[in-house]
Amino acid sequence: MESPPIYSLPQETLQNIFSSLPLRQIMICRSVCKLFNQILTSSSFVHLISTEKPPLSLLALRPPHHHRQPPNSPFLLNAFDPNQNQWLRFNLSFLPFRSLHPIASSTGLVYVWADSPDSLDSNKLLIACNPLTRQYRMLPQLGSAWFKHGSVLVDSANRVMVLTELASLFFNNSNHWLKFSSDLPSKPRSPILVSNSVYTLCDVGSAWRNEWKLYSCKLSTLMNSQQFWNRLEKHEWGDVFDILKRPRLVRGMENRLLMIGGLKSSFSLNSPCSTILILRLDLDLLEWEEAGRMPVEMYRIFQESSKFKVFGMGERVIFSAKRHGRLALWECGKGGGGGEWRWIDGLQGTGDGPCRGFVFEVSLNVMP
Repeated sequence: MESPPIYSLPQETLQNIFSSLPLRQIMICRSVCKLFNQILTSSSFVHLISTEKPPLSLLALRPPHHHRQPPNSPFLLNAFDPNQNQWLRFNLSFLPFRSLHPIASSTGLVYVWADSPDSLDSNKLLIACNPLTRQYRMLPQLGSAWFKHGSVLVDSANRVMVLTELASLFFNNSNHWLKFSSDLPSKPRSPILVSNSVYTLCDVGSAWRNEWKLYSCKLSTLMNSQQFWNRLEKHEWGDVFDILKRPRLVRGMENRLLMIGGLKSSFSLNSPCSTILILRLDLDLLEWEEAGRMPVEMYRIFQESSKFKVFGMGERVIFSAKRHGRLALWECGKGGGGGEWRWIDGLQGTGDGPCRGFVFEVSLNVMP
């Protein structure tokens, strides 16, 4: 049989044709045939479009903490595309490591905890990889305590921080981690990176009553100070931290952060919550405003659950309840001043616990 006419076209011509497609269509075309996959995964094509295509913003799920991958089965990263309302799967089996656990993402790279393939000790590796180009690199080895108790934060320059209550590690594309003692009053809760600063919540209350406060530090001060955390407070804020039960932080749009938690019906110790409230803090003006609150009929699912998780970034936040087979999505700027709320179906393989996750900005960037 004669080869199709497209096989006779020069590779440069095919690359120029494919470069006009959106990133989503390029991803689909890679699985059409061997020729397309060869062209669209070549280093020359990746370099051609790496700076031209806007990233595809997805909401990726982390596997359960005690997840065990079945033998000889591919490790798939599940991610939801809110624009197309569909799930996508990214195969991470090209990584030659054991016990993969995706944890964070930035500029097209996914950061994955893993065990070394040739080591039986308790050390852990943090791997940076691009699922589209199948490139990866290992960061310096870490102990298992950082994997179990640390929060991994990555900025747009791919600087990495692993943060715990007692210490923090900082990696700035060098060959080693820089370690700093932490002066936080308690375990950091839902730390986030906004611009050049880290923000986290800490409980400064007692064993009988929580009292949450907001702390921040600038990455630029890590090298110059042993006491770099500052408490952010303002008299005008009043009781903003007291009205929310179990608050969490999520990175907002531009220089803003979101604080999310159950809205207490009163200030009593075991006050029930009436819904989930989203507050927005302008970090330039240090002023809070209400961004949205979950509809009562949707909140009934979360009211019945003993635990729920929150993750997202910018204009989208996902809510996950224990033993509930779908996710709730809030999108800022849609449906009026309180945003738009809707359910996400098709959730698979997450176990009984609530889902955790991160924002995955998919792109064909070359590894730095």
